[in-house]
Amino acid sequence: MHAVEVRDHIMIAHSFKGAVFGPAQKMHGATFVVDAAFMAETLDENGIVIDIGRAHEVLKGVLEPLNFQNLDEVPAFAGKNTTTEFLTRHIFEALAEAARGDRLGRPGGELAAIRVTLHESHVARAWYEGRL
Repeated sequence: MHAVEVRDHIMIAHSFKGAVFGPAQKMHGATFVVDAAFMAETLDENGIVIDIGRAHEVLKGVLEPLNFQNLDEVPAFAGKNTTTEFLTRHIFEALAEAARGDRLGRPGGELAAIRVTLHESHVARAWYEGRL
């Protein structure tokens, strides 16, 4: 399996509902480093998985509406705990839509999977990987 991975980051605020979250039930901020890996069984005729520049642009576009936001106030997230795991899936879905729309410099049908990893800190991360 071949992969190309691009990276960006977001800074957000949010709070959680549920005793399991302890002090994180209060409003708090987070800076996430976001890695998006695009995978393909084979390289295309140009010898690439996808165009790295386009992948980075798409990732930036997906993250822009989240950056510097209080996620508790984002209508699409109403009633949801915007955990790291939740956000990995949300970002995956937007990247998968871009891939299926052939916005990565290669037909989306030729890609096998995308993995989105959010690094909460230097000691904790979560990821979601899905097939296309």
